[in-house]
Amino acid sequence: MKITAIGALALAIASAVTGAVVLTGGLPHTARRSPAHGSAVSRGPAPSPGAPGIGDPLMPLSGNGGYTVRRYTLDFDWQAPLTPFPAAATVRATATQSLSRFDLDFAGNTLRTVTVDGAPATAVRDGDELVVTPPRPIPRGRAFTVHVTYTADPTQRRHRDDAIQDYGWMPTPDGTMVCAQPDGAKMVFPANDHPSLRAPVTFRVTTPDGVSAVANGRLVGTERRPGRRVRWTYDSEEPIAPQLVQMAIGEFTFVEGTGPHGLPLRDVVPDGLVGGTGAYRSLTAQHLAWLERRLGPYPFRRYGVLVGDTDLPVALETQSLSVVPRDDLLGDRVDAERNLVHELTHHWTGDSVAVRRWSDLWLSEGHARFYERLYSAEHGGPDLEEVMRAAYEQHDQWRHDDGAPAEPTAPTLFRAMRYDGSALVLFALREKVGEETFDRIERSWVTRYRGRVAGTPEFVALASRVAGEDLEPFLTRWLYGPHAPPMPGHPDWQVDPVED
Repeated sequence: MKITAIGALALAIASAVTGAVVLTGGLPHTARRSPAHGSAVSRGPAPSPGAPGIGDPLMPLSGNGGYTVRRYTLDFDWQAPLTPFPAAATVRATATQSLSRFDLDFAGNTLRTVTVDGAPATAVRDGDELVVTPPRPIPRGRAFTVHVTYTADPTQRRHRDDAIQDYGWMPTPDGTMVCAQPDGAKMVFPANDHPSLRAPVTFRVTTPDGVSAVANGRLVGTERRPGRRVRWTYDSEEPIAPQLVQMAIGEFTFVEGTGPHGLPLRDVVPDGLVGGTGAYRSLTAQHLAWLERRLGPYPFRRYGVLVGDTDLPVALETQSLSVVPRDDLLGDRVDAERNLVHELTHHWTGDSVAVRRWSDLWLSEGHARFYERLYSAEHGGPDLEEVMRAAYEQHDQWRHDDGAPAEPTAPTLFRAMRYDGSALVLFALREKVGEETFDRIERSWVTRYRGRVAGTPEFVALASRVAGEDLEPFLTRWLYGPHAPPMPGHPDWQVDPVED
């Protein structure tokens, strides 16, 4: 019965859109380096293929070259838990070179049709890349629109052996939610999937009556549809990296509130968890005020918590709507607040100030862990210095196992070094320059690069400028290499021996 239903759904989608050409064979990367097909534009360089990645050494095929995305519009016609459903993505982009073809990051799902500016395009699968050849080359500087229809598979997810664990589509008892970090957005929609590449997103999600949908940003409106269905439209309001996209469906209660300076707050809670999670969710305004005193104004237009009704113990900083697991919000207050503050801190460092390369992840996770630990120390948790001393003792072991803070490998991205190990770098910087100067560095960092992309060199340069001294030798020793340097002000701290 399940196979029959899926087959009928695929036939309906295929018959609904005609004229688009789709090729589904594989294409080896070596073949894609052959000369481009199609005629050249009249002026400028001859059309050539956009690169299949932006050159990040850790994830070479993340993102794509040759164009900039201006907006995603995502249409999801959700049916029922764990059931494939019709989906479409409209990608508005501008060519940054004369393009003979280009890639989208797109994994799994069943591809149906691809058009470019309304005309049928050839689309070929190459692993997690969708290689699109438009009917004619796209000149540099030209705006163009790609429309992809497909059957979304809400059972699709992958696994990492680090803090991320499972990611992609995550099932819930009555729906689904998205956990896209680090490169799982491509399992949800065709994307330019790298944390440094951001664009606004419009979500149009159709659900059965009685089932709600939520996504990043603002609810634009709801519309009754035939067959007792409802279409929910959301606008992300700000450019957003694909890994920070959230779209969740279920039987939800929306809990509205107000934060500092009138900031709209919106929690999205499975109906049966509203009462049990309310005590810790109500602390969001307090957390915002505490962080604003240190990092300046909250950088987005609204905030809230999506209570994750899954067994996955992972919280995520999905932009303007953090995911926090139900078990965290039903357990110990100190642990719950640590997670709540961690994900909220990311909205300054990681969401607003995006990392330039994956090796800069220490800037995102290290800051979130540092302020989580600092808040916890002031609100009934372990003493900050004790926590940092314990991290210092393990630092060489983490360097051995996971790489230095700014030298991860792809498999060790979300291991201990990027969390407590990177928070220790910030603690060492504070001990080096003093709390007052450190606080000025931090506020300057999130203010100067608000809404922008920045990496480790920018942080080192800014810290040096604010401190009035060259901090590159100091921070280089902490961020790279096999051994932890001495901790300023703590000559008695010792690093444990490394065990293979």
